Amino acid sequence: MPKDADLRDPRDLFPKPPFPKQPQDPPGLEREMEPRPDHGETTYRGTGRLQGRRALITGGDSGIGKAVAIAYAREGAQVTINYLPDEEKDADDLEAALKDDGATLHRLPGDVSDEETARKLVASAAEMMGGLDLLVLNAGKQVTQPDISEISSEQFDKTMKTNIYAMFWMSQSALKIMPPGSAIITVTSIQGYKPSPTLLDYATTKFAIRGFTEGLAQQAIEKGVRVNGIAPGPVWTVLQPSGGQPQEKVENFGGSTPMGRPGQPAELAGAFVYLASPEASYTVGEILAITGGKPAS
Repeated sequence: MPKDADLRDPRDLFPKPPFPKQPQDPPGLEREMEPRPDHGETTYRGTGRLQGRRALITGGDSGIGKAVAIAYAREGAQVTINYLPDEEKDADDLEAALKDDGATLHRLPGDVSDEETARKLVASAAEMMGGLDLLVLNAGKQVTQPDISEISSEQFDKTMKTNIYAMFWMSQSALKIMPPGSAIITVTSIQGYKPSPTLLDYATTKFAIRGFTEGLAQQAIEKGVRVNGIAPGPVWTVLQPSGGQPQEKVENFGGSTPMGRPGQPAELAGAFVYLASPEASYTVGEILAITGGKPAS
């Protein structure tokens, strides 16, 4: 008789709220979260699906970006991560997680909200890896504010530049050097479909990322480059306790989903691998929603 598959109820795979209050100053450090997010450090097993590929991942030190970096590296890709200098310790943790894998990890700290930095990242990553054929635009800024009157022009500008301008600058630069068969993957959000009133500027950028992704996809495919996006629901990352949510929402984060819990970064990694791989050769201009059952449209 065949042995039964090791089936587990997805509702119980990872921690559920309530979580402790845990305020951090932005951008925050993942190592100080309770519970610690799961990025697939001990569970992701690669099968060579991205062998020889060369990937640049923004916001790659923590959260979703870290999970993607681990997955891509274990699938055989060279990986360059970008992150803010204040997040150096989280980048150290990622490097430690990949130490025994024989993976190539390059580190390029810098603030993508600065045009010169954003464009230079693309050029520097390509130089370090001998080319560039995967670009994951994951870096994001999210600050909760109770009312539009509380959003300063400085915050609004920084959110727009981090989430939208950087995506434009880096895509524009990357498409000049990416060969046919390459892929660009953006990160929008359930906030780009159903905005929370306390995340007004952030949600605005996520709507814009959807439009940019679908529009650019039609241009880029003429060069043989596929552009697609991922729309996460509530995912347990350092973005949340470091100003992305009020602390009372951190305590119950993800509890309103049909799953009854937030997603873990590791649960999104496979979708990024799929969109980067030849298996997605006919997938262009799509947004994959990974929301724990919360409708995104």
